[in-house]
Amino acid sequence: VQLQASGGGLVEAGGSLRLSCVASGLTFGRTNMGWFRQAPGKEREFVAGINWSGSRTSHADSVKGRFTTSRDNAKNTVYLEMNSLKPEDTAVYSCAADRRYFGTLETSPGEYEYWGQGTLVTVSS
Repeated sequence: VQLQASGGGLVEAGGSLRLSCVASGLTFGRTNMGWFRQAPGKEREFVAGINWSGSRTSHADSVKGRFTTSRDNAKNTVYLEMNSLKPEDTAVYSCAADRRYFGTLETSPGEYEYWGQGTLVTVSS
């Protein structure tokens, strides 16, 4: 299984970025996907998740109303649209795939089996 995240970069506060994560080696259309981030000196935290069909999403309180996750199963790709970015959003963002098919949407990193390499998002003030 490979997860390839992209779309990170340097952006000013208030700006927007769109992250993408392309998956291979798994049955993507049956797999819940998650986005997590880790800032320097901090633990990894849940950002957003989307179930296998795209019918259900979950977003951390810190990003609700600003970030939106979506997916295109035909392209084996999950997205994270990030708007109104703040300096505290600066982190390495990683996508992850659940180990189960048709599972319950989870927010704990331990429930995700496969991880991408991460993409750095830096928000300047």
